[in-house]
Amino acid sequence: MVAGRGWGLGVVLFGLASCATITKGTTQPVIVDTPGAAGATCELTSGKIGHVKVVTPASVVLKRSGQAIQVRCTKACYQDGIGVIDSNIETNVAGNIILGGVLGAGIDAATGAASKYDASISVIMTPIPGCRA
Repeated sequence: MVAGRGWGLGVVLFGLASCATITKGTTQPVIVDTPGAAGATCELTSGKIGHVKVVTPASVVLKRSGQAIQVRCTKACYQDGIGVIDSNIETNVAGNIILGGVLGAGIDAATGAASKYDASISVIMTPIPGCRA
């Protein structure tokens, strides 16, 4: 009977080890760019990350969540640019449900590891004709 318990524990540990929380982490780098308008200030906003400011081009590490991130970029002599960094379901979540069960899926959902942001965003900013800052 003890051997049976050891096998069961091994399955549980294997399932937990397959959690996206462990294999993919709870943060992710995202590249923010404004083609033709380098040096723009972009504010990234969501309920999970709050407000994060970067100057383009930039790579920023963000806490994963199921919430999309709103992006607003500003620069003198350019119209403001807006965009969205979408959040998608991580591909290994289905395997985690099978191997890690409800516990593993719950951990991944709670930590945001079940989600994955788009790897980059390019925000288009249009020059304002005749503007000289």
